[in-house]
Amino acid sequence: MVFTNYKGLKMSQLSDLRNKLREQNAELSVTKNTLLMVASKEVGLPELPKEVTEGPIATLFSFEDEISPLKILVKAFKDAQMGEVKGGILNAQFLDGASITKLSALPSKLELQAKVVGSLSSPLYGIVGVLHANLRNLVYALDQIKLQRGGELSS
Repeated sequence: MVFTNYKGLKMSQLSDLRNKLREQNAELSVTKNTLLMVASKEVGLPELPKEVTEGPIATLFSFEDEISPLKILVKAFKDAQMGEVKGGILNAQFLDGASITKLSALPSKLELQAKVVGSLSSPLYGIVGVLHANLRNLVYALDQIKLQRGGELSS
C-alpha cells in the first residue's frame, strides 16, 4: 500500500492514472483518513504517522507486482508536477515517502525475472556453441581426410 496526496490533479489525470494502474492489477482509491486509521488498526498494520493521515489521501493497492504500479504513480506525479508520495506499507513495515520513491527506481518483477532467465540461459547457449563447434570441426577434419585420399570435397 502506498499513501499519496493527490491534491492538484485534475479528474481526467486521476482517471488516466487509475486506468494505467488497473492494467498493472493495481488500484488507486481515494481514502477517508478516519476509515484508513480504523482499517489499519483492524488488520494489524503499523500505526501511521500523523503527516500521512493529514489532508486528502489516495491509497495505491498493488495486488501482484509491487514496483510497476509505483513507477506509474511516481511518473504521473512527476509529469503533472503535482501530488506526492507520503509513505507506504511493504511487508507489514511502514516506509516514508522518500523510501517509497526510491523503490520506484527498482526494476519491476517482470524485468528481474527476465534478467534471471537470461543469466541462467547464457551458459546453456555457450555449451551449445562449444558442442556445435566440435561437430563442425569434425566435419571439416573428415572433409580434409577425404581430400587427402583423392576424394572430392562435398558441399
